[in-house]
Amino acid sequence: MHAFDVLGDPVRRRILELLADGERSSGEVTTVIQREFGISQPAVSQHLKVLRDNGFASVRAEGTRRLYAVDPEPLREVDQWLERFRGFWSQRLDALATELARGKRRTGDAPVPTRKEEST
Repeated sequence: MHAFDVLGDPVRRRILELLADGERSSGEVTTVIQREFGISQPAVSQHLKVLRDNGFASVRAEGTRRLYAVDPEPLREVDQWLERFRGFWSQRLDALATELARGKRRTGDAPVPTRKEEST
């Protein structure tokens, strides 16, 4: 299965988001996914299996529990594939920042504080 086929499913993307915060038991993942998507425990297990079989997640046994974690290697491959397209949006974001700065100078608006400046 191609990486984008794996990541194209919103349930699997959400599972990866949960695992990105750290290792989680299959029970923890199932509880969140059932609440958010309303799917059965066997359906969640199938999604975990797809992630595991395609290298996006690893699993280890701890007694009767199965603990899942993100395996970053396939995500690196996706990131490398996306690299050739970054120029399309980074140039536009740079241009937007320039236009915002020009607009502030023209109107005399104070610069928007960064999060760090807001907290001080």
